[in-house]
Amino acid sequence: MREKTHTEVMPTTYARAIDDAVWVLKQGGLVAFPTDTVYGVGAQAFSPQAVERIYRVKGRPRSKAIPVLIDSAAHLPDLAENVDPEAWLLAERFWPGPLTIILPRGSRVSDVVTAGGPSVAVRVPDHEFALRLIGAAGGALAATSANLSGHPDPVTAEEVLGYLEGRIDLILDGGPCPGGQASTVIDLTGVSPIVVRPGPISQQELEEELARLP
Repeated sequence: MREKTHTEVMPTTYARAIDDAVWVLKQGGLVAFPTDTVYGVGAQAFSPQAVERIYRVKGRPRSKAIPVLIDSAAHLPDLAENVDPEAWLLAERFWPGPLTIILPRGSRVSDVVTAGGPSVAVRVPDHEFALRLIGAAGGALAATSANLSGHPDPVTAEEVLGYLEGRIDLILDGGPCPGGQASTVIDLTGVSPIVVRPGPISQQELEEELARLP
């Protein structure tokens, strides 16, 4: 059964937009916001109950993990274990930006976020408002595209409202997302790096950067 709630739409230019969004998040609510790629819907990363709501409102399969957005690579050790030189190198080169890095999960990350798996997907978005929001919320938000599962990714607040009106608490309208394409995803948990989702950053760019390692 879908959740029913009042969905408020608020411009990101509103003076209290971040304060109000953080209040919603701290109550276990869900907030949609613009990023450099598409609109995301986020919850407190270390609140399993809040993250569980993302699955319910999107109709997302429980087998699909939810990425975590952070405001700085300095938060990587909070989320991942054994952050290796490959991860630090890619983070330095491509963050903030449209690259999601999959790493071995840390002990603070719940099964709800990782869908019970051993890894966690992490990204620093290249979007000033998103970074301010994530920082004000504690530095990490579990977030995925603000759509219904299986539908196109939303790039405007209007599209988010069409998908999730009455299902989430707040939509922060920052106009169209500049990227419009989901991030590249690279998995660093295996013997060799694997690009599991192509995106704005090409495999060639990633390989060229990784080739700098001794």
